Amino acid sequence: MKTSIKISPQDNVAIALTPLKSGQTIENPQITLLDDIPFGHKIALQNIPIGENIIKYGLPIGSAISDIKAGAHIHTHNLKTNLSSIETYTYNKESPRIFPALSDVQIHAYKRKDGSVGIRNELWIIPTVGCVNTTAQTLAKRSNEKFGAQTDGIFAFTHSFGCSQTGQDQLITQNLLAGLIRNPNAAAVLVLGLGCENNNRKAFEPFLGNYDKNRVKFLTVQDVQDEIEEGLKILKTLADYASSFQREPLSISNLTIGFKCGGSDAFSGITANPLCGHINDKLCRLGGKTILTETPEMFGAERLLMNRAKDKATFEAIVSLINNFKRYFINHKQNIYENPSPGNKEGGISTLEEKSLGCIQKGGSAQVNGILDFGQAPKEAGLHLLNGPGNDMVSCTNLTASGAQLILFTTGRGNPLGAPVPTLKISSNTPLYERKRHWIDFDAGIVLNEGFEKASENLFSLILRLANGQAKTQNEINNYREIAIFKDGVIL
Repeated sequence: MKTSIKISPQDNVAIALTPLKSGQTIENPQITLLDDIPFGHKIALQNIPIGENIIKYGLPIGSAISDIKAGAHIHTHNLKTNLSSIETYTYNKESPRIFPALSDVQIHAYKRKDGSVGIRNELWIIPTVGCVNTTAQTLAKRSNEKFGAQTDGIFAFTHSFGCSQTGQDQLITQNLLAGLIRNPNAAAVLVLGLGCENNNRKAFEPFLGNYDKNRVKFLTVQDVQDEIEEGLKILKTLADYASSFQREPLSISNLTIGFKCGGSDAFSGITANPLCGHINDKLCRLGGKTILTETPEMFGAERLLMNRAKDKATFEAIVSLINNFKRYFINHKQNIYENPSPGNKEGGISTLEEKSLGCIQKGGSAQVNGILDFGQAPKEAGLHLLNGPGNDMVSCTNLTASGAQLILFTTGRGNPLGAPVPTLKISSNTPLYERKRHWIDFDAGIVLNEGFEKASENLFSLILRLANGQAKTQNEINNYREIAIFKDGVIL
């Protein structure tokens, strides 16, 4: 059994595939360990003097803060980030990889009146303001009991905003809520308002543009005597409308998949994230759309994405995406590199560069075709980068609001949360999959023994079953569906 893995020939570290003991010898190259090495942590493969870069994935993940001997444990005690602040960038466009042509793949999904396609036929209740959250939940419960069987379920997505916000914060809330309402997994939507909030119907409705009034209906609870009675009447009408849709054969090019990682460990960038990269590339080749988010978790790896921009304008948009998010940290007097969480560090990730180089593996090798802001959906096929933080619930909300019908969520430590859309959890290691089968849908730990080709075939098959309604994700089975809205400014 292998005890360690070296990811790239250029690396001066290996990763422990099992907990290792001081005095134990690892193979390729043979080195006697000077320290105990926890599962997923780094081992020095050569003497590394103070100030020299630590290389993983073939690129620097930081530099040594003391002399490190071959066989030593490398982690936060002897490694520091190389990141500092705003940077300047040069566009060094890579030649796009040439892939063999793929025949179209069919899914059975719901085609909406505007031409969009959903893989679920649900009815959503979206509050314009947090004051009506309990009303929304009550309506969801009562309507599911009465006529929920006409749909794939009726769900309320509550949040705490929509009032007492100013400027950009209120615009972000409005754009995200509008994006959620447009998501095609919702066959119909009730927009539930209070009446006196900043984000009242008159203020919010223009964000929906020219919407289908059979699909989206409003209820302002201050305007009616019994909001539950009135809400149930509207929801029955919307359920009848939703029940008119049936699955039909459609091209997989109608699918938009969002990619997200949370509770990462050192194996996320070795198994689960590059496995998602294979899926990303395949869907792009099939004419589908993919979205990669978590802007701070691109810091230190952003040049790899910039060099894959389809043109100079896209490159400049990526530069703005990265530096504007760095300014967000700086404006709040925070270091841009304090991202890895305690769980990330316990799992073997030492610096933000290391986390980022693992994170962007989900983007595969596809050309970057566009940059999206809050609530914006991709207009063309291929890979897109979405503005937003790494926070799990916020970024899953952002992906849903940008039109993802399905999210692939990789994790090394485990996380049960789910977005409004099916959230396919992929474990980076087999022990997590075996321990948390009620959280995890797919074990990417098989990559270490079976390779990427077989694992990607199995994962793609699961994606097709989910898209066709033949399977549900664990978040759907357990009804873990939540949203969280990004906030920057003051609350009045």
